[in-house]
Amino acid sequence: MPKKERIVRYTVEELAALPSETDWAKFDAMTEEEVERIAQEEDGPYPEGWEKTIILGVPEPKKDVHIRLDPAVLRWFKAAGPGYQTRINAVLLGFVRAQEKQRRSAGQT
Repeated sequence: MPKKERIVRYTVEELAALPSETDWAKFDAMTEEEVERIAQEEDGPYPEGWEKTIILGVPEPKKDVHIRLDPAVLRWFKAAGPGYQTRINAVLLGFVRAQEKQRRSAGQT
C-alpha cells in the first residue's frame, strides 16, 4: 500500500497570505509571567540544559546511505514504531557530539 503524501508545500507569498489563527491582541496583553505559566502548563518544565541543544541556521540535508546493522539492533529501534531511522541517527549524532566535546576538552582538534 503506497504511503499517503502528507506534506503540503507553500510559497513564501502563499504563507504570508494565510490568515493568522493567533489572537495577537490577547497575546500582546499578556505579561511574560503569564506566557511562562501557560508554557509550563502545556509543555511541562524544560529539561536542564535544553538551550544547549539549539542549532541556529538551516541544517544540511541528510544523506542516503546503505548501512549493515546487527538484527538485534534493528529490531530494538523498530520496536518503538515509525521513525526508527531518525532514532538511529539521533543516537549516532549524540555519540559524535560527545566525541567532539571530549576531543575539545582534551585540546585536540
